Amino acid sequence: MAAKKKEGVTIIRKEEIIEGGHHGGAWKVAYADFVTAMMAFFLLMWLLNATTEAQKRGLADYFSPTVASTRGTSGSGQPFAGRSPFEDGPALSDRGTMVTMNANAPPTDVEDDGSDTMVTRSVHSTATESAGDDKGTGKKTPDSARALAQQQAAFKQAETARHQEQVNFVQAARAIEAAVAHETALQPLAHQLSIDLTPQGLRVQIRDADQQPMFATGSAEPNPRTVDLLRRLVPILAQLPEPISIAGYTDGTPYGGTGRSNWDLSADRANATRRILTEAGLADARIRDVAGHADRDLLLPADPQAAANRRVAIVLLRTAPAR
Repeated sequence: MAAKKKEGVTIIRKEEIIEGGHHGGAWKVAYADFVTAMMAFFLLMWLLNATTEAQKRGLADYFSPTVASTRGTSGSGQPFAGRSPFEDGPALSDRGTMVTMNANAPPTDVEDDGSDTMVTRSVHSTATESAGDDKGTGKKTPDSARALAQQQAAFKQAETARHQEQVNFVQAARAIEAAVAHETALQPLAHQLSIDLTPQGLRVQIRDADQQPMFATGSAEPNPRTVDLLRRLVPILAQLPEPISIAGYTDGTPYGGTGRSNWDLSADRANATRRILTEAGLADARIRDVAGHADRDLLLPADPQAAANRRVAIVLLRTAPAR
């Protein structure tokens, strides 16, 4: 009898292969944020390196708070020894900010010992010392409240004077423009006259134009229209008390006179302007200085030979104290 063949069981396993799907672009957003942050960081580092110390102090003063309740509170009792970013130190300058007094803190008075260091002491400690001195030297306590009131009054007075001076300058500028506009003989010179307010004061510039020079070529002799314009300025300038500075400028063309230069020519034209103003009635005591700048301060640096570079500037200098 033949042997029966034993049949085996065949098991077939099928494995389903699932390919990885799309994971999205979240990583791209994170990477873009990282790159943006690094760019901002390096831009900040570059700006800090490019600014001067004076500019940094100015930026610090701009963001320095003037409210007493926010001054010196951040960082109190926290790391960095409880120092505030508004305290004195290399990180921030308090110069240029308004001095205020916290009602919850004793006022302070400033002592000057003759050195470059100002020592500040609280009135409370000073009063304590004074009470102790009653038995000895009998030293009196300074009236800091009165000193603070005097400082505030002086500040308001300076602000008022500065504002009034600015108003006077604007009115004078409008008066000069009106005088030129209503004077028929001076109307052709209107485009050669420029008036602007600068940190130094009110500046009036009379400059050459093509085929319309103020002075004869290579000379300090003014033409009749220039003389008329300068004389017309005198009644307006005489109404203001500020000192006056006069400066002459030339273009980049070298002066052709023997033994003379653009320095001589610009100084001579500035002095000729001074002479015309004083002869027309402007007090000579008002003249602070007369200077010639040659071609060192061109109005149009891109075109050194331009006629507008040849000019005379009359500046009413500010006298009111700055903020």
